[in-house]
Parts: sequence; structure tokens; C-alpha cells
Amino acid sequence: MVHHPVKKLPRDPGPAAWNALLPKRTPTPALDADITVDWLIIGAGWAGLAAARRLSQLRGGDRIAVLEAREVGEGPAGRNSGFMTDLPHHLSADSYVGGIEKDLEETAMNRAAIDYCQDAAQEYGLDDEAFCRPGKLYGAATDKGAATNRAHADHLMHLGEPIELIDAAGMQAITGTDFYISGLQTQGAAMVQPAMFVRGVADGLKDKVSIYENSPVTDLSRIEKDWVATTPQGKVTAPTVILAVNGHAQSFGFFDQKLMHVFTYASMTRGMAEAEITALGGVSRWGILPADPMGTTVRRISGTGGDRIVIRNRFTYDPSMEVSDRRIKSVGRDHDKAFAARFPMLGGLDMEYRWGGRLCLSWNTVPCFGEVEDRLFSACCQNGLGTSKGTLAGMAAAEDATRSNSPLIQKMQAYDPPKTLPPEPFAWLGANATMRWKEFRAGKEL
Repeated sequence: MVHHPVKKLPRDPGPAAWNALLPKRTPTPALDADITVDWLIIGAGWAGLAAARRLSQLRGGDRIAVLEAREVGEGPAGRNSGFMTDLPHHLSADSYVGGIEKDLEETAMNRAAIDYCQDAAQEYGLDDEAFCRPGKLYGAATDKGAATNRAHADHLMHLGEPIELIDAAGMQAITGTDFYISGLQTQGAAMVQPAMFVRGVADGLKDKVSIYENSPVTDLSRIEKDWVATTPQGKVTAPTVILAVNGHAQSFGFFDQKLMHVFTYASMTRGMAEAEITALGGVSRWGILPADPMGTTVRRISGTGGDRIVIRNRFTYDPSMEVSDRRIKSVGRDHDKAFAARFPMLGGLDMEYRWGGRLCLSWNTVPCFGEVEDRLFSACCQNGLGTSKGTLAGMAAAEDATRSNSPLIQKMQAYDPPKTLPPEPFAWLGANATMRWKEFRAGKEL
């Protein structure tokens, strides 16, 4: 018998603001019995739902179950900034520019995941608030940032990517603020209301997949030929399991000293009044990634929950996978400064929600993918791009588990294994010192 007691359950700091904007829903019932299925997926985030949908396509009629520790949309899947990135974007890198051949392959893989989500949005009747594909806009606030954007644009043209350079007036016409001196528009990326999307996919799968919310796995064991997942009120027995829990794979006993647990932080304003909307100007929906990867991401949203602005910046390395409310409050002051610098005309617009989101990175920015034990498949470690790379890993894990031998699996299996991290406290000291230095160098872009 192989025994994996779960050492830690997910704990996410602050409210899941994207989910809080949506109408209340009744979660699916928690698992309250012992059941047997053909396929078990642990985790109902981007990776888990992608795996569930792909399995339902490949093995229609099989019994498929998903166990989710919380409610769908409350965990990291509903806490990101809502960009589905297609072009290479490594949080640990100093720029967005990499090798041409490698970047072409990564872009193609990311776009396969985005195509998959676009198809799901159409299949389940999700509107453009949940999923749209306007491309991606990089904003520069400094001459250094503008130069970074130009270098990025040159690289993208070598990749054959269509781009558009936007001047200060064009950026102000989009955003309503004169903070940005230039921008770089690319094509292919998507923007989502993350909680709306994952809830919509979960609802769309309900006739083919049994999803049990509020059912955290506390133990995973292999007994003879089957895996048995234990929850507080029941058990699931299945011959094959897909682990789609990102960094919490470590809580199951996998990838020890391989995973970097990083938090990023966001704040969302209250809904704007009509006078504030008028004062801001610009268009009603847009998103900006910073020219410097460590800078501030900004989104303006419009729709369910009103017109709001989301600010995201700051990263911390936290091996415990937990951060305190005090940390959220402290980082919130940095968000307020970033907001005030960009939107001085909105001085009375308060933040309604502040939260943290868990990321999982490997030192060499590779996924933790594949068959880690007999008929136990990992779709973990998204390296900060949970929407696109999580979807990709879930799709590939489902294909791997069904022995489909697709080109996607071959590409995922071609990655090097994740490198071993330095021992603590050296990893903590090194990672946080590096991030603080990079944030300092970002300057006004932060």
C-alpha cells in the first residue's frame, strides 16, 4: 500500500473578489458517501476543470469525479488578474524576450490552451465578460519601460507576431490616464473574469462530470490496483487520478524541495459612480501588463458588479503557503500608491477588496507534469500563468492518462525535471531579496 497523508489544506488570504462580484450560487454537495469512479481529478481550478472536460471528450460515458477543497471560484482559480497569456511571460525573467525557437513553441502551446478555453466558452454559452480575446497591452510609464517595449516589439516581429506601438495620446484614450507614455499591443491573448469562467465551465460539465465542492482530500492511498482519496465525509476509489492542485502537490508528498511558493497581491475598487466614470474617461474594459515584468498590472472592468479598477503588484516567497492579514494590509498600501499615481482624478475611489493569490514556480520554470506514481498523474506547477498553463497541463494530463500519445504530451514531457531548490533559509532569503531588488529596479513601472 502507498500512503500519502495530506500535510496541509489550502488557505487563501482575503476574499476572492471576482467571485464576490457574482450572484450567489449553490455549490454542488460535498462528498458524503463512499463511491467508485473510473477517473478522479483532485482540484477544480483551471487545470482540474480542463482535465475533466478533456476526459469527458476522450472517455464519454465513463464515470468522472472531481474533488474540490473549497467552492469553485474561491481558490487561486478565481484570484488571478484574468489574463490568459499566449506569449512567453516568465515572472523570474528580467524581460519578456527569450530564444526565438523556444518562444515560438511556447506561444503555440499557450494558444492551444486559449483556443480550448474559447471553445469551452462557446460550448457553455459564456459571454465576453467571462471570456474575450482582445490581445494584450503592455504599458510603459518611463523611458526605460518604453525602450523595453521597443525591444520586445522587435523580438515579436522576428517571431512573425503582429504588433502595434501606441503613443501617449493613444494610451490615454484607452485608459483615461496620462500615466503611460507608450504601449505595445499584441494579439492572441485572452482576458477573463476568472471566477465567472470557472463557474461557467463547472456548470457546463455537470451532466458529464460529478463535482464535489467543499470536499478537501485529507489522504490519498493506493490499495492494490486502485487509488482511494479520503475526504472528511467520504471516499472515492478510482484506478486513475489526476492531481491538479498546483503547489499543493507538495502537501501530498510530491516534488519536495522543487516548488517555489509565491504570493502575489491585488486590490479592487468599489464600483465607480457615474461622475467617476466620466472623470476617468477612456474605454470601459482594458487590461495592462507592465513593461517591466515586476511592475504593476492594471485592469478596468465593466459588467457584473459595476465599473471597477484592479491593481496587482508585489510578490513574496512564502514556503508555508500562507500569508497573514497583516501582509495583505501592508501590501495594500503599495496598491494605493500605485493607484493614486495612475488615477489622481479618482481620489475618492476606495478599495473594496484586497487579497492574495498563490503561485507555484520551479527554479528552472518548468512544469511538474507526468505520471508520478502508477496511474497517478500530475498537472501542477504553472509558473505564475495558471490560466493558460494550468489549462494546458490539465488537457495534457487527461491525454496522458488515457494514453493518447498526442503531440501536446510529447512537448510537455520534453521539459527538463524541476531543479532542487537551495535549502532553507537560503531559498527564502535569496528569492525575496531578488524580488525586492527587481521591484526596486522597476521604479515608476511599479
